[in-house]
Amino acid sequence: MAVQTSESHLLIIEDDQGRKEFTLDHPVYSIGRDRNCDIRLISQFVSRRHATLVRLPRDDSSHRYYYRIVDGDAKGKPSSNGIMVNGRKMLGHDLKNQDEIVFGPQVRAIYYLLRDTMRVGQTDSSEYDITLINPGMTEDIED
Repeated sequence: MAVQTSESHLLIIEDDQGRKEFTLDHPVYSIGRDRNCDIRLISQFVSRRHATLVRLPRDDSSHRYYYRIVDGDAKGKPSSNGIMVNGRKMLGHDLKNQDEIVFGPQVRAIYYLLRDTMRVGQTDSSEYDITLINPGMTEDIED
């Protein structure tokens, strides 16, 4: 039986408006305070175009990819305060599962690489949907 692995890339943002989840599937994302950014950060401490996420192919022939975060906009203009990845100030970083990116005070993101392994030919669990019945619900009604 063959095994297939699918990957999902997820970015969870926390800013002044709370928590938001973004499933990453586009080749490029702009991140920042500007209302035209793909991933908008709500904070006065964040640059209008604070960072850019770029999807790149993996070196192996697995047809998979990874995301690299780069400080600043797509044209190379850096942000005012930079980005910190896992506590270190960086200009760019290849994201790995559970990396933490800090854009400013109370503005951060956590990147998740989720792998879902499925055996080809495996049945969907919904095929075995079992409804449990509380015995109290089936009391016999006596005449």
